Amino acid sequence: MSDPHPSRSSRGADKHPAPADKRGLFERLMEFMSPGPDSKDELISTLADAENRELIAPESRMMLEGVIRMADLTAGDAMVAAPRMDLLDIESPYDELLALVIGTGHSRFPVFEGQRENIVGTLMAKDLLKLQRAPELNLRTLLRPAVFVPESKGLNELLRDFRSNRNHLAIVIDEFGNTAGLITIEDVLEEIVGEIEDEFDEKDGESGIYTLADGSHRVAGDTTIEAVNESFGEVLPLDDFDTIGGLVAQEMGRVPRRGEAVPVGSLIFTVMLTRGGAVRWFKVTRAPEAAVGEDGA
Repeated sequence: MSDPHPSRSSRGADKHPAPADKRGLFERLMEFMSPGPDSKDELISTLADAENRELIAPESRMMLEGVIRMADLTAGDAMVAAPRMDLLDIESPYDELLALVIGTGHSRFPVFEGQRENIVGTLMAKDLLKLQRAPELNLRTLLRPAVFVPESKGLNELLRDFRSNRNHLAIVIDEFGNTAGLITIEDVLEEIVGEIEDEFDEKDGESGIYTLADGSHRVAGDTTIEAVNESFGEVLPLDDFDTIGGLVAQEMGRVPRRGEAVPVGSLIFTVMLTRGGAVRWFKVTRAPEAAVGEDGA
């Protein structure tokens, strides 16, 4: 005979049944045997597996890898070397300062006095307009304190500092206190985005050259001219320069700025990204006349 008055604990269990484990025996066994990655390499491999199973998009996986790899990098790894730094001389006349600011397109500049090693502060490009409106002002009064960091400073820590103090440029010094270069928040973030570019390079199997979705190509500025000639069927000169970035700069008479397009042979090189006074990436397309000739052939 059944109990007409079941216990309270029984009624409570009926109202709140334990959630069913929907995982299969094989899945639970695999989780027990492989609880999770034990190293960064295993974590990156896990992300690749998640991409293969379409749990995350390829772009997301590449950026996550960039974040993981950035943890092992220092300011010395991502800085612009001292010889390639764009500096302002505190004694330069206003016209020269303005020309350099417009020519480089940076928003912040280290300012030196006497020798390039003697950094006395940083100047925001927008603050230079104050001198035009009030010539009686002195450039020194517009300077902001320079921030110095050692080459060994980790990029994770540096990014945290940049975000907290809102000073997005730092001078990198070596172990002897000499200026080794400079680094900006853009340089740090590019270490994450740059992983996407590296992955595309590996995908195409070319060194610094790969095809974009619209049929154009992305070419690294340090790609050899010989590699460009081979990939595009060109006969660009090999005598004076080794890299395509050097050849394009010679054609224009200066280092082109982001967004500028330079025709070289039957190709058009449009600057996609510059870094440290050099072109990092070009977008390369055929000149209209060349494209018509190929279609007609």
